[in-house]
Amino acid sequence: MSPDRDARSGRRGSTRRQFLLGGAVAGVGAAAAVGIDYAIRNPAAAAGAPSTPLNGTSVVPFHGVHQAGVDTDAQAHGLFIALDLLPDVDRDGLRRMMSILTDDAARLTQGDPALADSEPELATSPARLTVTFGFGAGFVARAQHSAPTWLKPLPAFAVDRLQPEFGDGDLLLQIASDDPLTVAHAGRMLLKDARSFAAVRWTQRGFRRAHGTVKPGTTMRNLFGQVDGTSNPSPGTAEFDAVVWNDDGWLAGGTSAVVRRIRMDLDKWDRLDRGGRDQSVGRFQSTGAPLTGVDEFDEPDFDVTTAVGFPVIPEFSHLRRARSENPEEKIFRRAYNYDDAPVGGGVSNAGLIFVSFQADVDRQFVPIQRRLDELDLLNEWTTPIGSAVFAIPPGCAPGGFIGETLLT
Repeated sequence: MSPDRDARSGRRGSTRRQFLLGGAVAGVGAAAAVGIDYAIRNPAAAAGAPSTPLNGTSVVPFHGVHQAGVDTDAQAHGLFIALDLLPDVDRDGLRRMMSILTDDAARLTQGDPALADSEPELATSPARLTVTFGFGAGFVARAQHSAPTWLKPLPAFAVDRLQPEFGDGDLLLQIASDDPLTVAHAGRMLLKDARSFAAVRWTQRGFRRAHGTVKPGTTMRNLFGQVDGTSNPSPGTAEFDAVVWNDDGWLAGGTSAVVRRIRMDLDKWDRLDRGGRDQSVGRFQSTGAPLTGVDEFDEPDFDVTTAVGFPVIPEFSHLRRARSENPEEKIFRRAYNYDDAPVGGGVSNAGLIFVSFQADVDRQFVPIQRRLDELDLLNEWTTPIGSAVFAIPPGCAPGGFIGETLLT
């Protein structure tokens, strides 16, 4: 092949590489050559056309009355880390730890490197990164303060098959972003901050649809294919505020978090036909609409019956069991899927990292879970294997730290 033939197209003539090389040799210079190359490959940019904003530059404010990551639109990737405090960490140690963690979390969420960041290049694309801190009962006790009555393990439920490696903990880090590299880097930086004060108890990683895959506000789907969280209250509304935010003592402006790891038997679910799936959930899998409606957000009518007198939405369906006539029995769901390596010859090892926020666990979450425990047909394909409860303290102002209402 002659030297002036394009190796990819087979056409004769000067290649871009040759043109740039020749220009540089002729005195055009490397910088000009690069500029010419960019113009050739990006004619719209060269003409001054506006570029598309990158999601990586999107930031969520860290400081405020409430912690971010509760009423924030859920990001595509979530990392949940529970830590146990080291035996010698006292109240002053907790204050130092939370001051360090807060400072670095505030930096990272705004696209700035942590104070001693060894890979600062990884911090430049926060992609809506949020870091949310939660305190377990052990943390509050170490802070020498009284805990809310609900800050304790959940009651035992018949469906539970809890594994200790996915339960409890003194401190929760909820790290979420639309970019998995950002999540991984933030997690590593914060664990480096905490290692003199606490040790990792468990880690769980979850995901939703990738950013841009579906329209904003679309209800997530779990790995059963079902919509998950249709009846959530909308952030910014009076209903949301009443359901989520606590107004009591050091927790005022905060909330509670229940983190449940729920194994989903996808292999067994595969054997269930579409009608059976719809009946067990009480919604059409295709649209998310209740069995008495046509749109996902139609209000279910539990009084409608079939021609032979049976409820259209069965008594055993997840939808019916999760609903209550008591308006206080509501929660805000912010769950993530997980999909780990299969074990024991199965095709899947997957499930849901169920996360709910509510002002009072005993008053709001526990009654719902008791009804699900008693009759929910979905229990045939789901098994809770992890459970933890945390108090989510309020946010803080610049210069402050998360937990100062408890520790100062």
